[in-house]
Amino acid sequence: MKDKTVIITGASKGIGLACASLFYNEGANVALLDISSDEAGISDPRWFYIACDVSDSEAVKNAMHAIYKKFGSIDRLINNAGIQRYGNVTDTTEDEWDLVINVNLKSQYICAKYAIPYMRQQGGGVVINVSSVQAFVSQQNVAAYTTAKSALLGLTRSIAVDYAPHIRCVAVCPGTIDTPMLRDALAQSPEPDAIMQECIDMHPAGRIGTPEEVAGLIAFLCSDKASFITGQAIRIDGGLGITIAGSKRSE
Repeated sequence: MKDKTVIITGASKGIGLACASLFYNEGANVALLDISSDEAGISDPRWFYIACDVSDSEAVKNAMHAIYKKFGSIDRLINNAGIQRYGNVTDTTEDEWDLVINVNLKSQYICAKYAIPYMRQQGGGVVINVSSVQAFVSQQNVAAYTTAKSALLGLTRSIAVDYAPHIRCVAVCPGTIDTPMLRDALAQSPEPDAIMQECIDMHPAGRIGTPEEVAGLIAFLCSDKASFITGQAIRIDGGLGITIAGSKRSE
């Protein structure tokens, strides 16, 4: 990744920050887009933070132009920004629905829309859409979230087909990962320790994942070693969803 320009959305914490740190350590120019004003930063010309609402088309267009002007290329786009809101279709307000869809789905379309032209003019690039294991399996009261994450698989295939062979697009689908979003969700429960244990028990791996593990997979998919992978949804989920509910592991 040395001298490549990598854009990461939702980059101030969790998986996004883990990706930013990894790519920076690999020698890339890292552009971090996040709605937060907290730069979570490194004082280095290769670390470029832009406070940006990635669901706002004009803000994203301006950010992409600024990144290209600063680094002279856009080589990798990691669409990671995401939020969670809980509710079924009757409980979820239209405003909540629009917010979740805009941040988790529309933002990935917008960022690809304005990054891909720069990639094409320099001969190619890679787009990574961070989806979720909930694109395949779901739980109660996550209607907007699971809808957005499922739709990302279709967006991934469309980008892969429309811009092949020079631009690859892959969806990464994590299971439960120890991120601030998870910790915030647990804090809303009257029994956070019990809910955390439930999360652990759902995974045959016997634990939840780390942001660094997801970042490692994303880095591989962005590399030339993954040049034959495109249009696919890659799960990194500790086996979540491969067992029948109620089954127990034999010791």
